[in-house]
Amino acid sequence: MTPADLQTYLIQLIANQLHISTTIWGAPGIGKSSIVAQIACQQDIDFVDVRLSQLAPTDLRGLPVAEDGISKWYPPEFLPRQGKGILFLDELNMAPPAMQGMAQQLILDRRVGSYEVPDGWYIWAACNRKEDRAAVFDMPAPLANRFLHLHVEPDLESFKAYALTAAIHEQIIAFLSFRSTLLHKLDPQNAAWPSPRSWEMAARLHEAKLNIATAVGEGAAAEFASYLKVYENLPDIAQILDGKGQKIAFPQEPSVRYAVTIGLAIRAENATQGYNAFTWLSQMATPEWVQLFAVDLFRSLRARGQMGALAQIIQKDERLQDFLKDFQGLVSM
Repeated sequence: MTPADLQTYLIQLIANQLHISTTIWGAPGIGKSSIVAQIACQQDIDFVDVRLSQLAPTDLRGLPVAEDGISKWYPPEFLPRQGKGILFLDELNMAPPAMQGMAQQLILDRRVGSYEVPDGWYIWAACNRKEDRAAVFDMPAPLANRFLHLHVEPDLESFKAYALTAAIHEQIIAFLSFRSTLLHKLDPQNAAWPSPRSWEMAARLHEAKLNIATAVGEGAAAEFASYLKVYENLPDIAQILDGKGQKIAFPQEPSVRYAVTIGLAIRAENATQGYNAFTWLSQMATPEWVQLFAVDLFRSLRARGQMGALAQIIQKDERLQDFLKDFQGLVSM
Protein backbone atom coordinates (compact mmCIF):
# COMPACT_ATOMS: atom_id res chain seq x y z
CA MET A 1 0.00 0.00 0.00
CA THR A 2 1.01 3.64 -0.38
CA PRO A 3 1.74 5.87 2.63
CA ALA A 4 -1.64 7.54 2.03
CA ASP A 5 -3.37 4.13 2.04
CA LEU A 6 -1.51 3.22 5.24
CA GLN A 7 -2.66 6.39 6.95
CA THR A 8 -6.28 5.73 5.95
CA TYR A 9 -6.11 2.13 7.20
CA LEU A 10 -4.61 3.07 10.57
CA ILE A 11 -7.14 5.84 11.10
CA GLN A 12 -9.91 3.30 10.51
CA LEU A 13 -8.42 1.02 13.18
CA ILE A 14 -8.76 3.90 15.63
CA ALA A 15 -12.21 4.93 14.38
CA ASN A 16 -13.45 1.38 14.95
CA GLN A 17 -11.52 1.01 18.23
CA LEU A 18 -9.75 -2.12 16.97
CA HIS A 19 -6.97 -2.68 19.48
CA ILE A 20 -5.24 -5.25 17.27
CA SER A 21 -1.43 -5.20 17.37
CA THR A 22 -0.19 -4.01 13.97
CA THR A 23 3.20 -4.12 12.26
CA ILE A 24 4.18 -1.75 9.44
CA TRP A 25 6.79 -3.17 7.03
CA GLY A 26 8.70 -0.96 4.63
CA ALA A 27 12.03 0.31 3.40
CA PRO A 28 14.05 2.73 5.54
CA GLY A 29 13.31 6.41 5.06
CA ILE A 30 9.75 6.24 3.74
CA GLY A 31 8.22 7.77 6.87
CA LYS A 32 6.67 4.85 8.76
CA SER A 33 7.18 6.35 12.21
CA SER A 34 6.32 9.86 10.97
CA ILE A 35 2.96 8.66 9.65
CA VAL A 36 2.09 7.09 13.00
CA ALA A 37 3.13 10.25 14.88
CA GLN A 38 0.99 12.38 12.53
CA ILE A 39 -2.03 10.13 13.10
CA ALA A 40 -1.66 10.44 16.87
CA CYS A 41 -1.53 14.22 16.51
CA GLN A 42 -4.55 14.31 14.17
CA GLN A 43 -6.58 12.06 16.47
CA ASP A 44 -5.53 14.09 19.53
CA ILE A 45 -4.17 11.07 21.37
CA ASP A 46 -0.81 10.46 23.01
CA PHE A 47 2.17 8.91 21.24
CA VAL A 48 5.03 6.95 22.84
CA ASP A 49 7.87 5.88 20.52
CA VAL A 50 9.95 3.03 21.98
CA ARG A 51 13.10 2.05 20.05
CA LEU A 52 13.45 -1.59 21.06
CA SER A 53 16.82 -2.00 19.33
CA GLN A 54 18.29 0.45 21.85
CA LEU A 55 16.91 -1.29 24.95
CA ALA A 56 17.85 -4.27 27.10
CA PRO A 57 15.13 -6.61 28.45
CA THR A 58 15.37 -5.02 31.90
CA ASP A 59 14.74 -1.61 30.33
CA LEU A 60 11.30 -2.80 29.27
CA ARG A 61 10.41 -5.11 32.15
CA GLY A 62 11.84 -2.81 34.79
CA LEU A 63 14.26 -3.22 37.64
CA PRO A 64 13.80 -5.80 40.42
CA VAL A 65 13.46 -4.26 43.86
CA ALA A 66 13.21 -6.27 47.10
CA GLU A 67 10.16 -5.58 49.26
CA ASP A 68 9.45 -7.71 52.34
CA GLY A 69 11.62 -10.50 51.00
CA ILE A 70 9.87 -10.49 47.61
CA SER A 71 11.35 -9.18 44.35
CA LYS A 72 9.05 -6.71 42.59
CA TRP A 73 9.58 -5.23 39.15
CA TYR A 74 9.49 -1.44 38.86
CA PRO A 75 8.44 -0.57 35.27
CA PRO A 76 10.18 2.20 33.29
CA GLU A 77 8.71 5.70 33.33
CA PHE A 78 8.36 5.93 29.52
CA LEU A 79 5.55 3.35 29.34
CA PRO A 80 2.04 4.90 29.38
CA ARG A 81 -0.12 4.59 32.48
CA GLN A 82 -3.34 6.39 31.61
CA GLY A 83 -5.37 8.01 28.84
CA LYS A 84 -5.43 7.02 25.15
CA GLY A 85 -2.64 6.77 22.64
CA ILE A 86 -0.33 4.72 20.45
CA LEU A 87 2.52 2.70 21.96
CA PHE A 88 4.82 2.43 18.97
CA LEU A 89 7.51 -0.26 19.03
CA ASP A 90 9.90 1.03 16.39
CA GLU A 91 12.68 -1.07 14.85
CA LEU A 92 11.07 -4.19 16.31
CA ASN A 93 13.01 -6.70 14.21
CA MET A 94 16.30 -4.88 14.78
CA ALA A 95 16.02 -5.81 18.44
CA PRO A 96 17.88 -9.01 19.48
CA PRO A 97 15.84 -12.18 20.14
CA ALA A 98 15.84 -11.68 23.92
CA MET A 99 14.36 -8.22 23.48
CA GLN A 100 11.78 -9.46 20.98
CA GLY A 101 10.79 -12.15 23.48
CA MET A 102 10.15 -9.48 26.09
CA ALA A 103 8.15 -7.47 23.54
CA GLN A 104 6.12 -10.58 22.73
CA GLN A 105 4.82 -10.67 26.29
CA LEU A 106 3.87 -7.01 26.09
CA ILE A 107 2.07 -7.54 22.76
CA LEU A 108 0.36 -10.83 23.65
CA ASP A 109 -0.71 -10.10 27.23
CA ARG A 110 -0.61 -6.27 27.08
CA ARG A 111 1.53 -6.49 30.19
CA VAL A 112 5.12 -7.20 31.19
CA GLY A 113 6.29 -7.72 34.77
CA SER A 114 4.04 -5.62 36.98
CA TYR A 115 3.19 -3.21 34.16
CA GLU A 116 -0.10 -3.35 32.22
CA VAL A 117 -0.93 -1.36 29.05
CA PRO A 118 -3.98 0.89 29.64
CA ASP A 119 -7.14 -0.09 27.74
CA GLY A 120 -7.16 3.03 25.58
CA TRP A 121 -3.75 2.36 24.03
CA TYR A 122 -2.96 0.77 20.66
CA ILE A 123 0.23 -1.30 20.24
CA TRP A 124 1.73 -0.77 16.79
CA ALA A 125 5.22 -1.59 15.54
CA ALA A 126 7.50 -0.93 12.56
CA CYS A 127 9.96 -3.32 10.93
CA ASN A 128 12.61 -3.03 8.24
CA ARG A 129 12.93 -5.59 5.46
CA LYS A 130 15.84 -7.98 4.94
CA GLU A 131 16.13 -7.01 1.28
CA ASP A 132 17.00 -3.45 2.31
CA ARG A 133 20.12 -4.78 4.04
CA ALA A 134 19.02 -3.52 7.43
CA ALA A 135 20.62 -5.28 10.41
CA VAL A 136 17.50 -7.26 11.32
CA PHE A 137 16.77 -10.46 13.22
CA ASP A 138 14.10 -12.94 12.19
CA MET A 139 10.81 -12.31 13.93
CA PRO A 140 9.71 -15.45 15.82
CA ALA A 141 6.60 -17.04 14.30
CA PRO A 142 4.57 -16.80 17.55
CA LEU A 143 5.33 -13.07 17.70
CA ALA A 144 4.58 -12.49 13.99
CA ASN A 145 1.27 -14.28 14.36
CA ARG A 146 0.13 -11.74 16.96
CA PHE A 147 0.18 -8.85 14.46
CA LEU A 148 -1.64 -7.49 11.49
CA HIS A 149 1.02 -6.99 8.78
CA LEU A 150 0.86 -3.89 6.59
CA HIS A 151 3.40 -3.45 3.77
CA VAL A 152 4.02 0.10 2.59
CA GLU A 153 5.95 1.31 -0.48
CA PRO A 154 7.26 4.80 -1.36
CA ASP A 155 4.79 6.74 -3.51
CA LEU A 156 5.24 10.11 -5.23
CA GLU A 157 1.63 11.28 -4.83
CA SER A 158 1.68 10.54 -1.11
CA PHE A 159 4.97 12.42 -0.77
CA LYS A 160 3.63 15.40 -2.74
CA ALA A 161 0.48 15.52 -0.63
CA TYR A 162 2.68 15.75 2.46
CA ALA A 163 5.23 18.11 0.87
CA LEU A 164 2.60 20.63 -0.23
CA THR A 165 1.32 20.98 3.33
CA ALA A 166 4.77 20.83 4.96
CA ALA A 167 6.14 23.76 2.92
CA ILE A 168 8.85 21.68 1.27
CA HIS A 169 10.63 23.76 -1.38
CA GLU A 170 8.79 23.79 -4.71
CA GLN A 171 11.98 23.01 -6.65
CA ILE A 172 12.38 19.75 -4.73
CA ILE A 173 8.76 18.81 -5.49
CA ALA A 174 9.09 19.76 -9.17
CA PHE A 175 12.32 17.79 -9.55
CA LEU A 176 10.86 14.65 -7.98
CA SER A 177 7.75 14.99 -10.16
CA PHE A 178 10.09 14.98 -13.16
CA ARG A 179 12.43 12.26 -11.81
CA SER A 180 10.10 10.16 -9.68
CA THR A 181 12.49 7.18 -9.60
CA LEU A 182 14.75 9.23 -7.34
CA LEU A 183 12.13 9.57 -4.61
CA HIS A 184 13.53 6.42 -3.00
CA LYS A 185 16.70 4.77 -4.26
CA LEU A 186 18.49 2.75 -1.61
CA ASP A 187 22.25 2.68 -2.08
CA PRO A 188 23.91 0.35 0.46
CA GLN A 189 27.36 1.47 -0.71
CA ASN A 190 26.84 5.05 0.42
CA ALA A 191 25.68 6.60 3.68
CA ALA A 192 23.59 9.27 1.91
CA TRP A 193 20.90 8.20 -0.56
CA PRO A 194 17.49 9.45 -1.74
CA SER A 195 14.39 8.72 0.33
CA PRO A 196 11.33 10.77 1.33
CA ARG A 197 13.02 11.40 4.69
CA SER A 198 16.32 12.53 3.15
CA TRP A 199 14.56 14.72 0.54
CA GLU A 200 12.85 16.58 3.36
CA MET A 201 16.28 17.20 4.89
CA ALA A 202 17.57 18.20 1.46
CA ALA A 203 14.79 20.78 1.15
CA ARG A 204 16.00 22.50 4.31
CA LEU A 205 19.58 22.44 3.03
CA HIS A 206 18.48 23.85 -0.32
CA GLU A 207 16.64 26.73 1.35
CA ALA A 208 19.84 27.48 3.28
CA LYS A 209 21.81 27.34 -0.01
CA LEU A 210 23.83 24.32 1.15
CA ASN A 211 24.84 21.29 -0.88
CA ILE A 212 22.14 18.62 -0.64
CA ALA A 213 24.56 15.77 -1.44
CA THR A 214 25.06 15.23 2.28
CA ALA A 215 21.41 14.16 2.49
CA VAL A 216 20.62 12.42 -0.82
CA GLY A 217 24.04 11.47 -2.18
CA GLU A 218 26.23 12.83 -4.97
CA GLY A 219 24.30 11.35 -7.90
CA ALA A 220 20.86 12.67 -6.94
CA ALA A 221 22.34 16.03 -5.93
CA ALA A 222 24.06 16.38 -9.32
CA GLU A 223 20.81 15.64 -11.16
CA PHE A 224 18.97 18.16 -9.00
CA ALA A 225 21.60 20.83 -9.66
CA SER A 226 21.24 20.20 -13.39
CA TYR A 227 17.46 20.42 -13.17
CA LEU A 228 17.63 23.85 -11.52
CA LYS A 229 18.82 25.29 -14.85
CA VAL A 230 15.23 25.04 -16.16
CA TYR A 231 14.31 27.92 -13.85
CA GLU A 232 16.44 30.23 -16.00
CA ASN A 233 13.82 29.89 -18.79
CA LEU A 234 10.68 29.74 -16.69
CA PRO A 235 7.66 31.79 -17.86
CA ASP A 236 6.59 34.71 -15.67
CA ILE A 237 4.53 32.86 -13.07
CA ALA A 238 3.62 36.07 -11.23
CA GLN A 239 1.92 37.45 -14.36
CA ILE A 240 -0.06 34.25 -14.82
CA LEU A 241 -1.22 34.33 -11.20
CA ASP A 242 -2.30 37.96 -11.68
CA GLY A 243 -4.44 36.96 -14.69
CA LYS A 244 -2.09 38.54 -17.26
CA GLY A 245 -0.78 35.39 -18.93
CA GLN A 246 -2.76 35.54 -22.17
CA LYS A 247 0.39 35.95 -24.28
CA ILE A 248 2.49 33.44 -22.33
CA ALA A 249 2.82 30.05 -23.98
CA PHE A 250 3.01 26.74 -22.13
CA PRO A 251 6.63 25.44 -22.40
CA GLN A 252 7.47 22.53 -24.69
CA GLU A 253 10.19 20.91 -22.58
CA PRO A 254 8.74 18.41 -20.04
CA SER A 255 11.20 19.37 -17.32
CA VAL A 256 10.09 23.02 -17.58
CA ARG A 257 6.43 21.99 -17.66
CA TYR A 258 6.78 20.26 -14.30
CA ALA A 259 8.44 23.37 -12.87
CA VAL A 260 5.62 25.59 -14.17
CA THR A 261 2.72 23.44 -12.97
CA ILE A 262 4.23 22.88 -9.52
CA GLY A 263 5.24 26.54 -9.26
CA LEU A 264 1.73 27.75 -10.10
CA ALA A 265 0.13 25.36 -7.60
CA ILE A 266 2.44 26.34 -4.75
CA ARG A 267 2.71 30.08 -5.40
CA ALA A 268 -1.07 30.61 -5.69
CA GLU A 269 -1.68 32.24 -2.32
CA ASN A 270 -5.46 32.61 -2.63
CA ALA A 271 -8.47 31.45 -4.61
CA THR A 272 -8.24 34.27 -7.17
CA GLN A 273 -4.64 33.44 -8.06
CA GLY A 274 -5.52 29.75 -8.17
CA TYR A 275 -8.40 30.47 -10.55
CA ASN A 276 -6.18 32.61 -12.80
CA ALA A 277 -3.59 29.83 -12.99
CA PHE A 278 -6.30 27.24 -13.60
CA THR A 279 -7.81 29.32 -16.42
CA TRP A 280 -4.46 29.94 -18.10
CA LEU A 281 -3.33 26.32 -17.96
CA SER A 282 -6.68 24.94 -19.18
CA GLN A 283 -6.37 27.21 -22.24
CA MET A 284 -2.68 26.56 -22.95
CA ALA A 285 -2.01 22.93 -21.97
CA THR A 286 -3.37 19.47 -22.67
CA PRO A 287 -5.74 17.89 -20.11
CA GLU A 288 -3.11 15.65 -18.46
CA TRP A 289 -1.05 18.70 -17.45
CA VAL A 290 -4.14 20.51 -16.20
CA GLN A 291 -5.07 17.48 -14.12
CA LEU A 292 -1.55 17.26 -12.65
CA PHE A 293 -1.76 20.95 -11.74
CA ALA A 294 -5.31 20.75 -10.38
CA VAL A 295 -4.49 17.93 -7.93
CA ASP A 296 -1.59 19.93 -6.49
CA LEU A 297 -3.48 23.24 -6.52
CA PHE A 298 -6.41 21.78 -4.60
CA ARG A 299 -4.08 20.26 -2.01
CA SER A 300 -2.23 23.56 -1.60
CA LEU A 301 -5.36 25.72 -1.37
CA ARG A 302 -7.04 23.28 0.99
CA ALA A 303 -4.05 23.65 3.32
CA ARG A 304 -4.48 27.46 3.07
CA GLY A 305 -8.22 27.24 3.76
CA GLN A 306 -9.01 28.63 0.30
CA MET A 307 -10.78 25.69 -1.37
CA GLY A 308 -14.28 26.96 -0.56
CA ALA A 309 -13.53 30.33 -2.14
CA LEU A 310 -12.07 28.66 -5.25
CA ALA A 311 -15.15 26.43 -5.60
CA GLN A 312 -17.39 29.52 -5.54
CA ILE A 313 -15.35 31.17 -8.30
CA ILE A 314 -15.33 28.03 -10.45
CA GLN A 315 -19.14 27.76 -10.15
CA LYS A 316 -19.35 30.95 -12.21
CA ASP A 317 -17.16 29.56 -15.00
CA GLU A 318 -19.06 27.01 -17.12
CA ARG A 319 -15.97 26.04 -19.10
CA LEU A 320 -14.00 25.03 -16.00
CA GLN A 321 -17.05 23.26 -14.62
CA ASP A 322 -17.22 21.20 -17.80
CA PHE A 323 -13.54 20.34 -17.40
CA LEU A 324 -14.00 19.21 -13.81
CA LYS A 325 -16.85 16.90 -14.82
CA ASP A 326 -14.23 14.76 -16.55
CA PHE A 327 -12.15 14.70 -13.36
CA GLN A 328 -14.75 14.52 -10.61
CA GLY A 329 -12.36 12.92 -8.15
CA LEU A 330 -10.05 15.94 -8.09
CA VAL A 331 -12.18 18.21 -5.92
CA SER A 332 -12.49 15.61 -3.17
CA MET A 333 -8.74 14.80 -2.99
